Amino acid sequence: MNPELDFFFNKASKWQDAYKKLRMLILDCGLTEELKWGKPCYTFKGTNIVLIHGFKEYCALLFHKGALLKDTNGILVQQTENVQAARQIRFTNAAEIAEMETTLKAYIFEAVEVEKAGLKIDFKKTKEYKVPEEFQKKLNETPELKSAFESLTPGRQRGYLLHFSQPKQSKTRVSRIEKCLEQILNGKGLNDYQKS
Repeated sequence: MNPELDFFFNKASKWQDAYKKLRMLILDCGLTEELKWGKPCYTFKGTNIVLIHGFKEYCALLFHKGALLKDTNGILVQQTENVQAARQIRFTNAAEIAEMETTLKAYIFEAVEVEKAGLKIDFKKTKEYKVPEEFQKKLNETPELKSAFESLTPGRQRGYLLHFSQPKQSKTRVSRIEKCLEQILNGKGLNDYQKS
């Protein structure tokens, strides 16, 4: 057990019992416990295997390369349609975890085998993402914006395209685009905040 994570397991939470059960189950599989993204992340030889996190309606085990698992029990969930690699197993109480212990360990061991085999996710290329027509119009009208956007890393480009595509209403998409123009022109990603 990594004492750096005691804060996570000791803080009052509706998932506290479930978190502790998951922690013991994962550590029993021989993984290393680390603090990443403010959450308990379990690694094998430095590679992320599974993470524990919680939401309002459920807590979950997040398998970093879950898309490569066989999922023989049909329990892996893709959080959103844009998540390519990770998959979750969701729980609403610690009793569910206890009932599934053997299955969960099998999934964890399979995830370790995926790492040992060096398997990789075949990620969708940035050019395969749809460019919202409102953003395409802005790119066509403003050559410096087009140039700045094309100069961004593929990950930053995807971040913007997903962000701009999410709203159902055109006016909301336009508003998001307007708010991000300066950041794009400054070579910043969606989540890059300038330090003052």
